[in-house]
Amino acid sequence: MFHLIFGVPWLIVAARFILPLPWSWALKIALAVLLLLVSQYHWFSRLSSGSVFSPEFPRPLILAFNLLLGAMLMLAVFQLVLDAVSLVLLAIKGSFPVVPAGVRYALGGLALALSAFGVSQAILVPQTKDIQVTIPGLPTAFDGYQLVQLTDLHISRLFPARWAQQLVERTNALDADLIVVTGDLIDGNIESRSADVAPLSGLRARDGVLAVPGNHEYFFGYEAWMRYFQGLNMQILANGHAVIARGGESLVIAGVTDHSAARTGMPAPDVRAALAGAPEGAPVILLDHQPRNAVDASTTRVALQLSGHTHGGMVLGLDRLVANANNGFVSGFYRVGAMQLYVNNGTALWPGFALRLGRPSELTRITLRSSR
Repeated sequence: MFHLIFGVPWLIVAARFILPLPWSWALKIALAVLLLLVSQYHWFSRLSSGSVFSPEFPRPLILAFNLLLGAMLMLAVFQLVLDAVSLVLLAIKGSFPVVPAGVRYALGGLALALSAFGVSQAILVPQTKDIQVTIPGLPTAFDGYQLVQLTDLHISRLFPARWAQQLVERTNALDADLIVVTGDLIDGNIESRSADVAPLSGLRARDGVLAVPGNHEYFFGYEAWMRYFQGLNMQILANGHAVIARGGESLVIAGVTDHSAARTGMPAPDVRAALAGAPEGAPVILLDHQPRNAVDASTTRVALQLSGHTHGGMVLGLDRLVANANNGFVSGFYRVGAMQLYVNNGTALWPGFALRLGRPSELTRITLRSSR
């Protein structure tokens, strides 16, 4: 699917940008062929690993693919805007304007520069983002309780062991009460990725590390990965919950499986099953990788849902399309009935489109506050 989708921007760039350039045919064909290969990045990824979600190339090559793919996509958008302006001028002046080569060079340079910046922002270990959430009925023993949310780590050839180690060090420095991981920890099978994921065993918080699966875990051997994560001292909440105790008071952290589960014959997400047996009257925080079912969660006793999956939309403008695919939820806080929903932009993102412009990654520290 992806190789067909990205073929369309290539056609726009080849026909409307490269063809009119005042270059020799050899140079124009060479550039068109290079971008054609770039547009098929996801097809090559499938050849390398059997999945578009796990490119098994050297990291510099993955960076190059993303750089040129991003530049090509932006150039296609710029070219469409340029053609729209030209059509307006045609209607006004009666003739189609000749676009100087310098304008095309400027657009090409701008697309490449923006893509380079976007890729550089995508692969950073993010800085801390501090937010406060007021939870109705939160016991005073939990006023000031701090969670760190990690999500969409996508540990892969692009986000390897050294990146994971830096993330662990930065997370541990926050000295949180609890670390929660809301899915998509990996891209790749356990044989290829276990060494890159291993640094996560170093995550430390007073009440431990709780995690839920994301859709990508189901692409690469769900059961094997869940066993491996548990061996890294993570407690997996798959339609279950954990109870945190402070001074005789309780806080419930519940977690559900991902929407991809049912397609693989695994248990579908079930908030009510996750809450079964939870102490009555204790506030509930729900971990759900995808935000799309927040309306259903809001009909239960959940006070706060933490999600990821959307990567914040990655690029301003593109975030609107991502929101449409996620019931309108894409980045930041939402009020859903009496429930609050926080959609995290992601700690990393899928290496198949590693670009961030205006939607930065997050290492999110959440401080709970009582409304009393």
